[in-house]
Amino acid sequence: MPNKKDASLPPDVISHWPEVFEDLDVQVVPLEYLHSVRVFFVDGKIWDIDIAKTRKQQKGNPDSLEATLEDLFNQYEDVITNIDFRLDTQRLKQDITNRTKLFLKKRK
Repeated sequence: MPNKKDASLPPDVISHWPEVFEDLDVQVVPLEYLHSVRVFFVDGKIWDIDIAKTRKQQKGNPDSLEATLEDLFNQYEDVITNIDFRLDTQRLKQDITNRTKLFLKKRK
């Protein structure tokens, strides 16, 4: 399995909302905020996994999707060179904005 690297977000993600994403360290991202997963193999192959499409195929069951991804990563562990988790930054930004507004509204 690829080594854990710096948990900061890539520059293309940070550019969507720098005042929030710039100082954010990510250890875990819920599947609902993933757009896709790109898996790179030692032989040069690249698999793109569309999370939304896969979620629909699995009837929206996040546990099933998580198990499927985990099985895939474990099965191909020795030949995977990198895994690129692609965030749905628009959805993440919208949810953070909405929850912040709700939080601030309740504190008044």
